[in-house]
Amino acid sequence: MSFRLAALVAFVGGFIALSFEILWFRVYGFVTGGTAPAFGVVLGSYLFGIAIGSVATRRLCTDHVERGDLGLLRVPAALIAGASFGGFLLVPGIAWAVTVTSWAWTLIAVALLAGTLGAVLPLVSHLGIEPNDDAGTRMSWLYMANIGGSTLGSLLTGFVLLDVLGVRDASLALCVAGLVTAGLLLLASKPPSSQKIRWIGGLAVLVMGVSAGGAKLYDGVWERLQFRESYDGERFAHTIENKSGEITVRKGGHIYGGDVYDGVFSTSLVHDKNMIIRAYALAGYHPAPKEVLMIGLSSGSWAQVVANLPGVEKLTVIEINPGYLEIIPKFPAVASLMQNPKVEIVIDDGRRWLQANPDRMFDAVVMNSSWHWRGHITNLLGKEFNELVRKRLNKNGTFQYNTTSSPHVKRTGCEVFPHGFRLVNNLVLSNDPVALDTKRWRKALLEMRIDGKPIFDLAQAKDRKRLGEVLAVRPPDLAPEKKTPWHNSCKNIVNAYRKAKHPIVTEDNLLIEFSRPWYWTP
Repeated sequence: MSFRLAALVAFVGGFIALSFEILWFRVYGFVTGGTAPAFGVVLGSYLFGIAIGSVATRRLCTDHVERGDLGLLRVPAALIAGASFGGFLLVPGIAWAVTVTSWAWTLIAVALLAGTLGAVLPLVSHLGIEPNDDAGTRMSWLYMANIGGSTLGSLLTGFVLLDVLGVRDASLALCVAGLVTAGLLLLASKPPSSQKIRWIGGLAVLVMGVSAGGAKLYDGVWERLQFRESYDGERFAHTIENKSGEITVRKGGHIYGGDVYDGVFSTSLVHDKNMIIRAYALAGYHPAPKEVLMIGLSSGSWAQVVANLPGVEKLTVIEINPGYLEIIPKFPAVASLMQNPKVEIVIDDGRRWLQANPDRMFDAVVMNSSWHWRGHITNLLGKEFNELVRKRLNKNGTFQYNTTSSPHVKRTGCEVFPHGFRLVNNLVLSNDPVALDTKRWRKALLEMRIDGKPIFDLAQAKDRKRLGEVLAVRPPDLAPEKKTPWHNSCKNIVNAYRKAKHPIVTEDNLLIEFSRPWYWTP
């Protein structure tokens, strides 16, 4: 085997191996809802497979193996072809498996496929490097070629292929690239004409097969991954795939980001399907929120409400996934948000944007943050981010965010800010005294219009009843004489959670991100 051919195979093998790892982790990140342990577990399975595959080639990497035997090229050819085809099948395989069992069992397949690819580098190194004084140098070049392919695979697949093609077509492209590479190795092995025709013909049939059958094989993959054991054949109304993740929308208007509930396309307070009362509440606890920052867009329902609150002059929305901008215009309740001159939508990471714009100050910062157990969520729910936002508030400025009922998150916010209270599952925090003024809130709710329509029609009995429930900050099914569980002071929260010894969340402990078992699914 020539050294140049060995370097090419090492490069392509690294590219395919790391590209498939990126694809597989995208799928596992989805099925686990983006939990922090998922990455480590998948990576561990992948590296274990690489190690086993490397050890397994030992029998072919001895002095008894004739390096000049071109027939040995058929071994890495078979490995690359098998791993590429298997990698293409793995995603729909995972999607089928999670409907009947835990996703953890599918990590065995990850290890096996990674092991198949892991056997390629030591094998081509043995076949392509002569045992002479240049062996060390040539090994370094081969290793660099493999690392170069691995790096390019991660970057190109993670930032380009997944943004342009999606998981199915990216898997298909990698599978075809692997089969073509295997074909080149088979040709380089100089087989007899009859074998050459059979092998190349077989690979060609395989390429045509995966190209023609990919759509059918991947049909319903995201639905199976999301619904798992409860999958009943449902199809999503909308699915968006890009480098930032997957967005799925059910026919009833429920939207999910990375398999996690994101909300509903609704701004109705009368029929409050998404606890939109929390977004409207800004008008009740802040006297004049002119400049508002919102971190996270999702369905746009919260942004639609806040942008139409009386007194709001500018709403800046920071959203990390541009896919939501494709979905919002499809739903009448929020479609006008995209043309609202008061609204500026920036595609960026919320924390990074705040740090990059130190001169921006706000009357209110609103964040309907995701579940507290998701990976990287400490960046938004930890002590450090609370302190960052606290410095960016104007006089009487407020910071409202979703705690998803985590005691650690609630205590953290209430420890950082001197004033605040819990509203439903949100915290409302401030450097200055803050309280819910129901008279001001009632006035704002009656003045408000969204797309020219009032929030409440007081000529309707159900609207009058619901307005009373909203101002009392209680859910519709709670009897008036009962004490509402939807409101609590930060003083009570701190006292209760200090006594219960619930630590605050910091970037040093990441405790909320590792609060679930590694095999858990939402």
